[in-house]
Amino acid sequence: MPRTAPWWRSAVIYQVYIRSFADANGDGVGDIAGLRSRLPYLRSLGVDAIWINPWYRSPMADHGYDVADYRAIDPLFGTLAEAEQLIEEAHRHGIRVIPDIVPNHTSDQHPWFRAALAAGPGSPERDRYVFRPGRGPSGAEPPNDWVSCFGGPAWTRLPDGQWYLHLFAPQQPDLNWQHADVRQEFESILRFWFARGVDGFRIDVAHGLVKHPELPDLPPRREPAVLGPLAPREPVDEQPRQHVDHPHWDRDEVHDIYRAWRKVADEFPGDRSFVAEAWADTPERLAAYVRGDGLHTAFNFDFLMSGWDAKDLRAVIDDSLAMLGAVGAPATWVLSNHDVMRHPSRYGRERVKRWTANEPYRPDGAADLELGTRRARAAALLMLALPGGAYIYQGEELGLPEVEDLPEDMLQDPVWERSGHTDRGRDGCRVPIPWSGKAAPYGFSPAAASAAPWLPQPADWGGLSVEAQTGDGTSMLELYRSALRLRREHPALGDGSLTWLETPEAVLAFGRDPGFVCVVNFSAGMYRLPAHTSVLLASGPVENGLLAPDHAAWLAV
Repeated sequence: MPRTAPWWRSAVIYQVYIRSFADANGDGVGDIAGLRSRLPYLRSLGVDAIWINPWYRSPMADHGYDVADYRAIDPLFGTLAEAEQLIEEAHRHGIRVIPDIVPNHTSDQHPWFRAALAAGPGSPERDRYVFRPGRGPSGAEPPNDWVSCFGGPAWTRLPDGQWYLHLFAPQQPDLNWQHADVRQEFESILRFWFARGVDGFRIDVAHGLVKHPELPDLPPRREPAVLGPLAPREPVDEQPRQHVDHPHWDRDEVHDIYRAWRKVADEFPGDRSFVAEAWADTPERLAAYVRGDGLHTAFNFDFLMSGWDAKDLRAVIDDSLAMLGAVGAPATWVLSNHDVMRHPSRYGRERVKRWTANEPYRPDGAADLELGTRRARAAALLMLALPGGAYIYQGEELGLPEVEDLPEDMLQDPVWERSGHTDRGRDGCRVPIPWSGKAAPYGFSPAAASAAPWLPQPADWGGLSVEAQTGDGTSMLELYRSALRLRREHPALGDGSLTWLETPEAVLAFGRDPGFVCVVNFSAGMYRLPAHTSVLLASGPVENGLLAPDHAAWLAV
């Protein structure tokens, strides 16, 4: 059945963490040429689009999230001409391209910030960023008590006495989004890339651009100081979620920016779209980002952060569909990304904690990867059967676990240093993925590469490579390929609605019209499937109509 709705309402988008995807020149770091060489793989996988983590010119203090030039490609990854070739080739393969954009902050090497340092206090150049005098008799104390998401204070003092704000690393000064220059510049950047054929943007820290004009201290609270998975805090008891008026996250004024961005996207043909990385403390606040005149979609982090629990997941699904549906937006589901522990490792614990949005995820005990992989297979079928779109993080389709034992001297995430070596950071989910062979670099780099991969790959990853899994009907890769093929072919899947079926508390089952049912068994016992004409796909063997614990099945009814 032909689908006429905009592509982004039901798209499956594959996240390319470009440093770790494919290295063509042998320097140990992934690049555009490597990505271009793997486009046939992505086409065969069956994804609709790719989201590419920042590829702009950058000193790489935060692996590209510190941008020095938004209109240039960093030489580590290639050239602007190569990026344009990639966009063209991806389109020929039927794959859309969505780069990251980083609007909350620039690099400290950006021309604007260098000009601000040179111009001095009180200059117009400094107005584009957030500069303030310090507190105390000599101005030696930071302007307020805000903290960096990477650990430590959110302010750095300059030799001239002024302080500048950086909600992330000191090399990432926050922009002042009340300044007309900032708004005009980013609208120009959007047009620059839209004119080169990109199909949309993923917006980094979409909830963080606007700060309270008076920069007040954080409110007294049991609530967290920041929103996001990296934020340090003490655990608190679970309590009903309520919106907190925060001085620098999720402020109402941020939506004015995105209404203007939506108008820019609408200038170009082809359903150009945005997806927001927006950490919001209630579903209603998240829905505000995707109203009809705002952004198109937003990541559903509540789904990612749920425990392995039927009741918890059903509540998240219901809340998300209700709130997003009320503003006419589709849900966008996600299980892993470049900032969080890979979900086979999260699920591979005896106790799978529900992750609170403002607390670093610290799992209990050692991982049972057999259990985690079994649950990850079921989670994939659940996610891909839900109404809306979905994101797949590179290597997820291979069942890659978190690399939890990287040597400390190899850790590169700024979180490791900023936290005083108390938080290992995000490197464990960013290890280069395996393509072929039985030893590192597993086809990530050419055989005669001059350098080892930028993060070391485990010695037992040969069996997880694309080569090893291709054609193996029991592999994670072939499960994803089958699921994505069925999702494209079956008229019930993609955008739309669902109807819950009556089940025991530890089982989820829902129907989608026409003629489709998804069942996931979270219980400790076998579950008899409802009446069906055939099993379209299952995460493991289905015998005598019984679904085993931690398994999922797609049924034709």
